[in-house]
Amino acid sequence: MKKYKHRDLAGGHVQEFFMLLPMFAGFCVFTIYPICWVLRWAWFDYAGYGKAIFIGAENFIRIFTRDGNYWRAITNTFYLAAAKLLIEMPLAITLAFFVNNRVKAASVFRIIYFLPAIFSIAVIGLIFTILFSAYNGIVNAFLIWLGIIRENINWFGGRWIALTVVLMVSLWSTFGLNMMYFLMGLQNIPLELYECATLDGASGSRQFFCITIPLLAPVMQVVFMLSMLGTMRIADLVLVMTNGQPGGTTEVVMTYIFKYFFQYGDAGRISQYGYGSALTVVTGIILAVMTIIYLKHSKRMKEIY
Repeated sequence: MKKYKHRDLAGGHVQEFFMLLPMFAGFCVFTIYPICWVLRWAWFDYAGYGKAIFIGAENFIRIFTRDGNYWRAITNTFYLAAAKLLIEMPLAITLAFFVNNRVKAASVFRIIYFLPAIFSIAVIGLIFTILFSAYNGIVNAFLIWLGIIRENINWFGGRWIALTVVLMVSLWSTFGLNMMYFLMGLQNIPLELYECATLDGASGSRQFFCITIPLLAPVMQVVFMLSMLGTMRIADLVLVMTNGQPGGTTEVVMTYIFKYFFQYGDAGRISQYGYGSALTVVTGIILAVMTIIYLKHSKRMKEIY
């Protein structure tokens, strides 16, 4: 019996190994290998062809001393991330609270709010680029019809106005998904808590701030993290809408790195895999520091609630 039992256990371990093998292989090919590749070429001057020249920390010195465009891209990224969080989270919570209160046609509102999240970002960017066109865009025509402006606005002609348009489009495409997260959190709050608070004479606003918000804290932490990291990695929307124009002032960190690996929209630029790898390492460290700070703060919040 012991002999057969030993064989069964061995066979079970072999089966588990083969079940995990495809995922492990994918993890090694698409995660471990690219990380090792980037960490290696960050120390070289390499254009993707020809001989790679080892230059030590020269790429990193260039980032911190001579590449102001990279830090401008970092600033643009943090601007989008901070503005989006400040607007999107209150908006998503408010809409989730509105839909959860059994209003008429609540299911219709859920579909309408969530609908932008299922569209392709490239399609969304193309549509809004046409809408905000400086010469024949619907937005300018509508504002002139209302009498708000007298002449067309070049929405993509300046750094901050172009970033604001990108911010608006990004909000429109993702707020519905975050609203669904908050809606699920609201539906998991026991109704007995609100009934007891009502019997004790608590007003609606007091119930919202003393019951709803504290019990939504875990969901808020998840949404905050996903929104922050998602905005830090934004690339496709910017590439479609502005491509970093005018003059590269609307580049975000991921589009800036992307263009060192691929000659996107700039046939005269030479790919610099070594420098692009160094930019990737520095950006990864920045994101790791932000994640560590968030996790420590999240742990403190869990202790409070």
